[in-house]
Amino acid sequence: MSPRPRKVSDEEVFAAAQRAMSRLGPGELTLAAIAAEAGVTAGALVQRFGSKRALLLALAAGAAESAHDFLRELRAKHRSPLAALRAYSDCMAGLAASPAALARNLAYLQIDLTDADFRRHLLVQARATRAGIEALLAEAIAAGELAPTAKPRTLARTVEATLNGSMLTWAFYREGTAARWMRRDLDAVLGPYMATRVRRGRRGGQSARADAGSGKR
Repeated sequence: MSPRPRKVSDEEVFAAAQRAMSRLGPGELTLAAIAAEAGVTAGALVQRFGSKRALLLALAAGAAESAHDFLRELRAKHRSPLAALRAYSDCMAGLAASPAALARNLAYLQIDLTDADFRRHLLVQARATRAGIEALLAEAIAAGELAPTAKPRTLARTVEATLNGSMLTWAFYREGTAARWMRRDLDAVLGPYMATRVRRGRRGGQSARADAGSGKR
């Protein structure tokens, strides 16, 4: 008597697909590879999803739907909004654990950009991610981590562009880890708005004006 087929949840299948995708590019990824990672048969995945494309679309839809929750969960795990934002940068850097890993992820991104069905989910995810970044920045301003002069919406767009561009330029130079490279660029963007630096600059300006006034007398 043959053993009963193993039952797995969609979440377990998606996690298995992500593990397989971390090792295999789009041309190498097969339902059989995902099935082996999940501990089920390829036939079982065909029965549930219909095709590899349909499975990957379901994975993309889930990622889009959970993007905002992901950032909120990061916030709950960290003592401050900026600490959560830096943790998000580190998570994103996981896509570039190595130059080869980044190349594979960019190959999947190419599909997201050129296939209308995948791009729809990509756009939902991108918008939710930017909104989450904006919320963290607004909270950082309210908490006094960032100066009131910072504009959350504008700065969120800049942070989003910086992190995406930083990950790519790390692959050009390959100096240290992607996480460290991206953190440095993120801190460079946030630096002018850090509340302590702004206060220090104001004190310096006041001292200079006071010295100038003394000189006149």
